[in-house]
Amino acid sequence: MKQDELLAGHLQELRRGTVVLACLATLGRPRYGYALLETLEKAGFSVDGNTLYPLLRRLEKQGLLTSEWNTEEARPRKFYAVSPDGEALLEQLTREWHVLDGAIRALGQGESDG
Repeated sequence: MKQDELLAGHLQELRRGTVVLACLATLGRPRYGYALLETLEKAGFSVDGNTLYPLLRRLEKQGLLTSEWNTEEARPRKFYAVSPDGEALLEQLTREWHVLDGAIRALGQGESDG
């Protein structure tokens, strides 16, 4: 396996593990799916629509997102926003992300050698 393919596979796994955190962090204000894709892409967090839309439905079913249809425009759009439970989870996941980041940094610096 080439180095580029190896890196791409691991980056995909890393993104897959953080896409929930990225979505919850982005949906502090309501957005429809395509706008969310664009926002994530601009931030350097590329997500495929085939990954995002099922994830949004799952997060909504879990009570972490709310949704509302906007039918005022020519094309109806479903807007998603973080629910209070989603905000609480975002807080917990963000804390854990910082703990993991600190642990990895410490490991990289050899501070955790035992």
